[in-house]
Amino acid sequence: MTRKRVAVLISGRGTNLQALLDAQGPFCPYEIVVVVSNNAGVAGLDRAREAGVEAVAIEHRAFGKDREAFERALDAFLRDRNVELVALAGFMRVLTSYFVGAWAGKLINIHPSLLPSFPGLDTYARALASGAKLAGCSVHWVTEGVDTGPIIGQAAVPVMPGDTPDALAARTLEAEHLLYPACLSLVCGGAPLSQGPAPILVNAFL
Repeated sequence: MTRKRVAVLISGRGTNLQALLDAQGPFCPYEIVVVVSNNAGVAGLDRAREAGVEAVAIEHRAFGKDREAFERALDAFLRDRNVELVALAGFMRVLTSYFVGAWAGKLINIHPSLLPSFPGLDTYARALASGAKLAGCSVHWVTEGVDTGPIIGQAAVPVMPGDTPDALAARTLEAEHLLYPACLSLVCGGAPLSQGPAPILVNAFL
């Protein structure tokens, strides 16, 4: 089996990265070949090193306010490693049209809501304030809009009476750790880029 060469971009502790690493087995269609963080010294880089994966910090602060210069450096680094697909896992940067265009159809993200509901930040508080009975997470292709790309897969979790944003976040994170490896495997196994409103894979109450 020829595995897809995957880079994972992170900014912090890397729990979704850990789930992707743990899911690699003899029949896994992807291989994480490098992990890149825009912040040095974060726990996610240690997770990668412990798994024997190259871990590198390319700090956006070094480029000042020139977002595209940062992304050009990141792009060049990934191409030097022959990366075939990029998975964002808690990468807390809004990417410009340069990087999104350079990796169109090869760039996926996980977001802690059932998109198209609650794109962007503060998803848990917004879900609770809305009175929603279900929350969850979505894996989607990255396009130029924020969290607007075609959905690959979703997992739903219940909103419980008395939930706080932290409690809902913890429940959703458990679902993320199951959904992301499944979706990455699906994509690396040859699933097409969906152009319709319906996700390729729906896992409710994982």
